[in-house]
Amino acid sequence: MMELFLFMLERVGLIIVFAFLMSRWRLFRGVLFQDQGVKEKVWLIIIFSALSIVSSYTGIKIEGGSINPLNMIHSTINAEEAIANTRLIGVAIAGIFGGPLVGVSVGIIAGIHRITLGGFTAVACGVSTILAGFITGSLSKQLKIRQTFSYKKAVMIGICAETLQMLIILIVAKPFEQALQLVSLIALPMIFMNAFGILIFFIIIKTFIDEEEHTKASQTHQAFSIAQQTIEHFRKGINEESCRTVAEIIKREIEVDAVAITDTSGILAHAGIGEDHHVIHQEIMTTLTKRVLVEGRIITAISAKEINCPHEDCPLSAAIVVPLKVQHKTVGTLKLYFINISSLTGAKKELAEGLSRLFSSQLEYAEVEQQRKLLKDAEIKALQAQVHPHFFFNSLNTISSLIRTDADEARALLIKLSTFFRSNLQGARQMLIPLKNEIDHVEAYLSIEQTRFPNRYDVQFHLDESLFDVQIPPFTLQPLVENAIYHAFKNRKEGKIDVKVQRINNKLLLLTEDNGCGMREEQVKQLGKTIMQSEQGTGTALWNIYQRIHEIYGTEADFHISSTLDVGTKIMIQLPLKATRWE
Repeated sequence: MMELFLFMLERVGLIIVFAFLMSRWRLFRGVLFQDQGVKEKVWLIIIFSALSIVSSYTGIKIEGGSINPLNMIHSTINAEEAIANTRLIGVAIAGIFGGPLVGVSVGIIAGIHRITLGGFTAVACGVSTILAGFITGSLSKQLKIRQTFSYKKAVMIGICAETLQMLIILIVAKPFEQALQLVSLIALPMIFMNAFGILIFFIIIKTFIDEEEHTKASQTHQAFSIAQQTIEHFRKGINEESCRTVAEIIKREIEVDAVAITDTSGILAHAGIGEDHHVIHQEIMTTLTKRVLVEGRIITAISAKEINCPHEDCPLSAAIVVPLKVQHKTVGTLKLYFINISSLTGAKKELAEGLSRLFSSQLEYAEVEQQRKLLKDAEIKALQAQVHPHFFFNSLNTISSLIRTDADEARALLIKLSTFFRSNLQGARQMLIPLKNEIDHVEAYLSIEQTRFPNRYDVQFHLDESLFDVQIPPFTLQPLVENAIYHAFKNRKEGKIDVKVQRINNKLLLLTEDNGCGMREEQVKQLGKTIMQSEQGTGTALWNIYQRIHEIYGTEADFHISSTLDVGTKIMIQLPLKATRWE
């Protein structure tokens, strides 16, 4: 009997190898633990039927109470022979993980196959195999073994199934004396070793699942740790400063040789090996990155040739490039580089995918937050203009005076005042408006100011009316004219302002030019880039315009200020004549 124990242990070794290989097969793991439909059940029936059939073929021949282990595979069994095997391990596990339908199906297939092999226990073993499938499937469903992953319950089911097979052999197999002799020899080894096989199968699968969950938990923790460290930087959007810091954080947290971040046109940051030729401000060099920007999907390179860096001595030989998306549009890439291909693991790829989603969410949030702030600034400015006591009451006083002298002009000015307030409200609520509405806003404002101060401002318009339907951000042109009136001619009795709207090289040009007092060079450099504190003003309006057009149009927008003391100031805005992401 001890000899049979050893031979059975050898067969159980085949089950262990099978369990190990299956645990590495993602499809198999998914079929075991996810909600099982018809497709998943069919896969389980095929896999465990094959395991049970192989177990029958590799059984140990028993004849006349003696063991014949010489032949490893048995295609037929003589009438006086029987086999000790691990077939019920496959059937039991099929029933445990697949339920009664899968258990019975595998039992029928394995049972019929066992009958075809022959031997005086063929029918008994075939019937017991079918019953084992039904019993293990039913008990597993009632005991919820698949959900709880209980080792003890699974082993007990295996012991019950194998014990049942021994009883059926005693009842069905003839002659009884031969059946009794066989059972006395194989009962303990088969009951014990089949239960042991089920236990080992469970342990291997459970161990791998635990390792996978631990890896995923570790990756999730690492990804969120990186996200926590980078969120304050990505709130500033994709720029050189924020991307450089983020790249250094990622390289520090993950074992990679280099990290790079790009926008759609150039390199914004590169930390690690290759900094000598992957430099910022440089156009994107690698074909791999260009593909990710076009296709919007993760691409992995496992050779320097696939990266296709034009620098001959580039040591980077593997890479993961993931897209960074905002509003479902690819706005940049995150690249993880490796010197050794072996360093590019599946875990690194999964982590890169997670970072791509997290960073894309951060960028979307940053953009929404930035637009919300900018829109709020515009709304506050509009509301301030509405309730500004000087502007409001001065306008009413002017209209009141005109009512006595020129009622028609007073009526017209009142309409202009209404138009001005309506434009303020519209601009505070919408991201883009037709250019015509912005022009109306400017004209309404000028009508009020020129009525209050006749002949003080000479404003000339040069407008291409074919552009009036073009969508632009509100409060883009009107604040420029207002700034000129309040600041350019603050100490002057009269002045001239030119307002131009025209098409240049497929771009919309908005230009205001005055002959006012001008500004110093240091003031010009700060205007639009920051908010200042000075006696002349804060520059909030220009900063707001600069930020909004660059958030909406990116590098395709241009904002330029030129000014000379005692000569005048020119402010030029260029916007692309095409659909924006906000349309």
